Amino acid sequence: MTLRRSVAVGCGAYLPERCLTNHDLAQCVDTSDDWIVERTGIRQRHIAAEGELTSDLGLAAARRALDHAGLAIDAIDLIVVATATPDETFPATATRIQAALGMTHGAAFDVQAVCSGFIYALTTADAFIQAGKAERALVIGAETFSRILDWQDRATCVLFGDGAGAVVLEAREQTGDAGRDRGILASHLRSDGRHHDLLYVDGGPSSTKTVGHLRMKGREVFRHAVVNLTEAVEKTADRAGLSVADIDWVVPHQANKRILDGTAKKLGIAPDKVVTTVDRHANTSAASVPLALATAVGDGRIQSGDLVMLEAMGGGFTWGACLLRW
Repeated sequence: MTLRRSVAVGCGAYLPERCLTNHDLAQCVDTSDDWIVERTGIRQRHIAAEGELTSDLGLAAARRALDHAGLAIDAIDLIVVATATPDETFPATATRIQAALGMTHGAAFDVQAVCSGFIYALTTADAFIQAGKAERALVIGAETFSRILDWQDRATCVLFGDGAGAVVLEAREQTGDAGRDRGILASHLRSDGRHHDLLYVDGGPSSTKTVGHLRMKGREVFRHAVVNLTEAVEKTADRAGLSVADIDWVVPHQANKRILDGTAKKLGIAPDKVVTTVDRHANTSAASVPLALATAVGDGRIQSGDLVMLEAMGGGFTWGACLLRW
């Protein structure tokens, strides 16, 4: 018996040129490098240039992912973009990227699950591929969170940055043995809308007719994050018929070093198995998981055959995990 699986054949990432360090931030808001590093592990973040849009970041990451996969855009028949900061209310940012890539076939649409967006988008694309509705998908996480920050609020403006990452998935027949198969083996998605007020943006076209700013109760988010992410990882491994001990690498949402450490400790995962890039680009929401993944693939840590767990939690609350063999 064979099983159709979504195999990752390429990945890419992009960070805007401008780098804003903690020392830079300390010049305009009451904070310090020591304060930020101690509480978050963040040392710098990248900020999109004036006129540089979410679609521009996503396009750059997409091109690098296609190059890494050795594929032309004609080979792609589905684009799914995860973003909470689209270029416009509509159309979908995915269609802007589709046009810029020169793709005139297939389908392109956005997914909005905030920081969990890439996990949701990856799972959505996997469902299309498993159902035979797509052969190759380009899955992108792209954000310009700098555009929705209150730069006078030191509790939030120090945490976020801009960036994009992308993965190319390809349909391949596998044996059905999760212990050997490449590709996406299992995923687990969750949400709980009761926690809206802990992490949200105080604006929108239907409510205030404005973009609004990000608002967060960090202490409460942290408390939920460790519990929810631990649950997601354990359930995803179990769905694949594997254990947490089998995992070679965890690629988490890069929100806060304390959350990464707390989740790893609760799961019993060694710190050196956790890919950490939050110090270099801060929280880039839906872009953070593919950015970290592209970093670990690029520097050779993640090798073909490695079992990789992706996990994230974001506003809503939404959270989830995806297990794949690279």
